[in-house]
Amino acid sequence: MLAVGLGHDAGAITGLMARGPHLLAPTGVDLDGADTPDAVGTVLAGAHYDLNLLTIHGGARFPGLSIWDRTGRRLAVRVPPGCLLVQAGRQVEHLTGGRVRRGMHEVVVTPATVAAVGAAKAAAAAAAGRGGGRGAPPPCGA
Repeated sequence: MLAVGLGHDAGAITGLMARGPHLLAPTGVDLDGADTPDAVGTVLAGAHYDLNLLTIHGGARFPGLSIWDRTGRRLAVRVPPGCLLVQAGRQVEHLTGGRVRRGMHEVVVTPATVAAVGAAKAAAAAAAGRGGGRGAPPPCGA
């Protein structure tokens, strides 16, 4: 789709990808402690762009993803269920001579993150039949 959108044959970019280096690097973070107001502003993945062709963000259970638009404005985003957010990587910027610019993004704890983590912990505690916290389950037979 990218190649066609840029006015090339459908296989122009996929042909360049054959046997190339590809990276699948999901961002996994420990959100323990991210349910308190003092966690707001904690950087989980600092502002950066990715080197490969594309960055593909799937839906996340917790908010905190921000991207930058072409004017340099930072935008908080939430990927809807069943959707993907695709950003150009450095290789696409290079291949297009800058016509398509690489996409900057970051993940930072926000007040919405704090609320979502707190709600998830409360739901998990209720489902486990405990009053809260991450304590170990009781021993068998206790």
